[in-house]
Amino acid sequence: MTAIKHALQRDIFTPNDERLLSIVNVCKAGKKKKNCFLCATVTTERPVQVKMVKVKKSDKGDFYKRQIAWALRDLAVVDAKDAIKENPEFDLHFEKIYKWVASSTAEKNAFISCIWKLNQRYLRKKIDFVNVSSQLLEESVPSGENQSVTGGDEEVVDVYQELNAREEQDIEIMMEGCECAISNAEAFAERLSRELQVLDGANIQSIMASEKQVNILMKLLDEALKEVDQIELKLSSYEEMLQSVKEQMDQISESNHLIHLSNTNNVKLLSEIEFLVNHMDLAKGHIKALQEGDLASSRGIEACTNAADALLQCMNVALRPGHDMLLAVKQQQQRFSDLREHFARRLASHLNNVFVQQGHDQSSTLAQHSVELALPNHHPFHRDLLRYAKLMEWLKSTDYGKYEGLTKNYMDYLSRLYEREIKDFFEVAKIKMTGTTKESKKFATLPRKESAVKQETESLHGSSGKLTGSTSSLNKLSVQSSGNRRSQSSSLLDMGNMSASDLDVADRTKFDKIFEQVLSELEPLCLAEQDFISKFFKLQQHQSMPGTMTEAEDVDGGTLSRQHNASAPLPVSSEKDMIRQMMIKIFRCIEPELNNLIALGDKIDSFNSLYMLVKMSHHVWTAQNVDPASFLSTTLGNVLVTVKRNFDKCISNQIRQMEEVKISKKSKVGILPFVAEFEEFAGLAESIFKNAERRGDLDKAYTKLIRGVFVNVEKVANESQKTPRDVVMMENFHHIFATLSRLKISCLEAEKKEAKQKYTDHLQSYVIYSLGQPLEKLNHFFEGVEARVAQGIREEEVSYQLAFNKQELRKVIKEYPGKEVKKGLDNLYKKVDKHLCEEENLLQVVWHSMQDEFIRQYKHFEGLIARCYPGSGVTMEFTIQDILDYCSSIAQSH
Repeated sequence: MTAIKHALQRDIFTPNDERLLSIVNVCKAGKKKKNCFLCATVTTERPVQVKMVKVKKSDKGDFYKRQIAWALRDLAVVDAKDAIKENPEFDLHFEKIYKWVASSTAEKNAFISCIWKLNQRYLRKKIDFVNVSSQLLEESVPSGENQSVTGGDEEVVDVYQELNAREEQDIEIMMEGCECAISNAEAFAERLSRELQVLDGANIQSIMASEKQVNILMKLLDEALKEVDQIELKLSSYEEMLQSVKEQMDQISESNHLIHLSNTNNVKLLSEIEFLVNHMDLAKGHIKALQEGDLASSRGIEACTNAADALLQCMNVALRPGHDMLLAVKQQQQRFSDLREHFARRLASHLNNVFVQQGHDQSSTLAQHSVELALPNHHPFHRDLLRYAKLMEWLKSTDYGKYEGLTKNYMDYLSRLYEREIKDFFEVAKIKMTGTTKESKKFATLPRKESAVKQETESLHGSSGKLTGSTSSLNKLSVQSSGNRRSQSSSLLDMGNMSASDLDVADRTKFDKIFEQVLSELEPLCLAEQDFISKFFKLQQHQSMPGTMTEAEDVDGGTLSRQHNASAPLPVSSEKDMIRQMMIKIFRCIEPELNNLIALGDKIDSFNSLYMLVKMSHHVWTAQNVDPASFLSTTLGNVLVTVKRNFDKCISNQIRQMEEVKISKKSKVGILPFVAEFEEFAGLAESIFKNAERRGDLDKAYTKLIRGVFVNVEKVANESQKTPRDVVMMENFHHIFATLSRLKISCLEAEKKEAKQKYTDHLQSYVIYSLGQPLEKLNHFFEGVEARVAQGIREEEVSYQLAFNKQELRKVIKEYPGKEVKKGLDNLYKKVDKHLCEEENLLQVVWHSMQDEFIRQYKHFEGLIARCYPGSGVTMEFTIQDILDYCSSIAQSH
């Protein structure tokens, strides 16, 4: 193996400036054995590069060749397969795994050991050696590149040491002194050996001559040893002395440590005591305020508030570990608990008394509002109670049971107080609605029973004391009054209640003002109470509150959001829901009272539903802008459902009564009542809904009503016996077109065009039908002429026909002199005048259309004469100017 190693070094690695450090004869595992050599090499140039080279014999077998080389830094794992048993197999993990079988286990171990040493010396990245015996892996490798790296066979690898300048110079001088140094190396080596022997002999003689000096040196060494022993004895005595000093210093150090520890403990103890005293000591003034403080005065309330806050801070202090085991702390906590219980009980009792007292004071001012349409102002009550807001917050955080009890008591008492005020307020509103001027004028004509009810209502209206009238009496009055009015009118807008003709604008304006005043009084009342509840009971209000307990319905789609029954239990899941629950209980009577007022207004005049829809929609919109889920917004939204239904019922009843209309057979029809009343409805609705939020509802109602008007106008026209159908259609659609043009309702533009088209068509039809053929024989004559032309006879040849010659034409023309024509036109004017009504003033329009139609027929006859009888000189007995004069004189004479 040594010979192979030298051969490889000489032939392969020396030319590449490499030194061979270790070699192993291997073959690939699992294949046919083809031996090769794995060599571990380093470069002689710096920086040193470590490689692993695979060398293989050539096919001829006379020299070696380098097959593949790997950098050692690319080697990841060396797997020796078994660290205990001898095994020639091993794996090298480069980018791929190479499996080898060594010729002997000793060669494998030597090669692996060399790789390990090279790794330790040259590479920063350490190779992972797996299943390798620890004996092969040395603990460390001497540093420095001039140290040797040996293989497992203990062969020393040549060490190269660079000569310095002096050594180089000496060698050169020595080689110059010997001429054969270069040409004959063996002679030079023998010469050097002889000179070395001479030098060794001189050295030995010199050593033997210096024996005396050696003996003297030994004696000096013995004396030095004795001095060392003496010094050691002195050092031992010094050490004993220092040992006693050390013990004393240790005792002093331990004493100082104990003193420091004691001081540290005292400081910590003082800190804990100061913490407890500062945070759990309640001032005597606070204790006195909690026990005896005046809860009726502002100064006393402030003192109690400060004391309650101080007590809460003492009770909520974050105690450190172990404090709760101290007896003093337990006693102080019990004292705080007793103070809290005592003050909470005293505060709850006082606030309950304040609720009752404030309620009595509020009731004393109720009488002055009984005859005015105004709700009592609760601001002073709220202002006085808000002084206790901080104490209520304290009570909420310390004793929620008493806080909840106060909340319940407040709701119970205030609900009764508000119920009295709101019911009396609505009674006044109902009386003002029914006590109209018209009502007073009709009072004398009512039956005795109705007069008694009227007197009762007037006495209630003029009373200065507390109202005692009941809703039932007012409802009874409204029903009887409306029944009387129904018997006096057959108007379609009555809709089962009251005739619009019996109510003037002042009555409707008065109702609108009363209804607006009712809503304007309720809104600030609810908002002020909700704001007070939030501040006093320390509940949070949010702009959007989930869980509003409503059924989703779309207003524009015909439905609205309907709240569940207010008496149903409401789950209190958060503070915002608690505000809602309190408001529902306190104002539980608002929604029923509003619905009763709306029902009364609808009975008085169904047109009131228009006013109520606009006003209620505006107030709902305003409330939703403030808080879309507030009690006020939800309640007004629920009431808006009723108003919208009344409005829809009003429209439906109006359409139904259009269908039930009956026309007298003896009189001419004229403008139908429901057409005139649609004009009244539209004019009123436009004035009410101007800039209203609910314009979409009115547009839908317009569409339904106008369709009903169109259908029923045509129905009445078909059933009319006295008045021609075309006249009924023409007059009514002219009126509808004029109404829509004047009001400029954008959603009815298509209907306006349709009405104009129907009016124009029926005007033309009526003119043609009524005018007929005023020159009947002349018409028959020229019809025959046109028939001959249609049969293929040329126009200029018609005069050669026996029945249509010039003499026959002259005979027919002579039968229609100007006087006869004027007489016929006069009779026609009288006939038209009988058919048309005076309200619409269409007589002149129709007469002018008839004049134009007559002139058109005249021109048609003249044209036929000119074409069929050219040069005959035949003309009509009257001219177009005569027709114009006849029509003008007839119109002026009537």
